[in-house]
Amino acid sequence: MSIEQVAAGDVALTATVLLVAYFIRGVTGFGSGLISVPLLALFLPLQFVVPMILLLDFTASIVIGGFNFKRVQWDELGVLIPIGIVGVVLGTTLLVRLPSGPMLFTLAGFVFIYAVRSVLDIHGDKPASRGWAVPAALTGGTVGALFGTGGPPYVIYLTHRIHDKSNLRATLSALFFTEGLARIISFLIAGLLMTAKVWAAYIAVLPLMLGALYLGGRMHLGLTRAQMTRLMGVLLLVSSVSLFFKAMAHD
Repeated sequence: MSIEQVAAGDVALTATVLLVAYFIRGVTGFGSGLISVPLLALFLPLQFVVPMILLLDFTASIVIGGFNFKRVQWDELGVLIPIGIVGVVLGTTLLVRLPSGPMLFTLAGFVFIYAVRSVLDIHGDKPASRGWAVPAALTGGTVGALFGTGGPPYVIYLTHRIHDKSNLRATLSALFFTEGLARIISFLIAGLLMTAKVWAAYIAVLPLMLGALYLGGRMHLGLTRAQMTRLMGVLLLVSSVSLFFKAMAHD
């Protein structure tokens, strides 16, 4: 299906997905890429979806707010950022060269694993070794460039390294800003952001995204963070199963 056909028949569905994704981003501060990319990939090509969501997520990061330099754990970022950039380059290369079927299978598997973790609320307080920074950053950078959903490896690693919530939030904000900038540069070099369709779509949905962020930021839901995480997990489980079927249809 071409983007032109989608634009004629599924505009409302696209708008609904983005509204939900960025409303949740406004409420929780994360999750927009995890929700939007798998669902949009059901009827839009990944090479179009990922660059568009990259631009929206980077804008959202700027809108939501910067980070407190004094609270950023720079010693952690000194390991994560260089390895993450290597992952970004690798993921961008794969996004340009791989056919849709294998990428959709990989995305479905990644989303399924994170969905199960969210539904079961799996977490731990055991400190992680600094050695885990390399696989966490390489996976986060690669998956982020491939699917726009690279946050979980970083979050899982840093939550086992930084226990102060304010320091963790500041460090994650600095990391995602830096990695997002690296992805934009990598996508520009690869030509993924050099298409008018991506920028036209970004500009068209930008007001919707900003409105959803505002509503999410102002809304006080009667849900705990754990309950919201589980609800996201259920949605991600459904989208991962749908992606598996779509990937099989490509074979």
